Amino acid sequence: MVLDFTKMNGAGNDFVLIDNRAHRITLSRDQVVRLCDRHRGVGADGVLLLTPCASGKADWAWEFYNSDGSMGEMCGNGARCFARFVQQLTGVKGGLTFETEAGVITASFQGERVTVNLTPPIELRLNQQVPLMAGTEIIHSINTGVPHAVLFVPDADQAMVQQLGPEIRRHPHFSPKGTNVNFVQRLGPNHIRVRTYERGVEGETLACGTGVTASALVSARLHGFTSPVTVQVQGGDALEVSFRQADGRFADVRLSGPAEFVFEGRIEI
Repeated sequence: MVLDFTKMNGAGNDFVLIDNRAHRITLSRDQVVRLCDRHRGVGADGVLLLTPCASGKADWAWEFYNSDGSMGEMCGNGARCFARFVQQLTGVKGGLTFETEAGVITASFQGERVTVNLTPPIELRLNQQVPLMAGTEIIHSINTGVPHAVLFVPDADQAMVQQLGPEIRRHPHFSPKGTNVNFVQRLGPNHIRVRTYERGVEGETLACGTGVTASALVSARLHGFTSPVTVQVQGGDALEVSFRQADGRFADVRLSGPAEFVFEGRIEI
């Protein structure tokens, strides 16, 4: 099968995007893995397929695959890239909506920057004492479309992402689905730096939109951060998370940042 694709990145989190509005493309797990392989394929953190929305709840829908071939519920940076990809294909000028496994996402555009309204976060748990091989860590968790663990560290450069990330990601405390893991450094008022070990990629990525959002919301609850929160990611870009708090809950959670076209191509898989 020969596929036409577009390569995009959102703050360094990169994706292969495919137009499947005609429902002619079905990808196997192995094909997704090959597409994401940085040596034998295109290279990406995930694959996004544009499809019609069968439920009628949104303008469009997506199929989202992690680089290991597993299906993902939600991806914040992927959502911003997906929205700009749809904008280019359809010529829509205002906003648009699309359905994901986590719910319906709304997107709006400000030039190359895209803002997505994320689904309401759930399952906020603070100050959990989690026993690890190196000792007990205080870990916070929240689901921003996918589950995230949040650890505060004094220096993100020195964070043991490759050592602690895999252990926490598969820790029984977060079973059965596991979790993404975010290492967060406070830089100042409403300003953090985040490094993320991503479930499904099984390694550190240059940015993680839902992880950035999870880190900002936990910072708001623990450290009194107010909206918007600026987040520096490993790729060097800055993302912005805005939100409201009412009755002990977060609402109107939005993620803003760049969504850039890299190249278009064709590959046989």
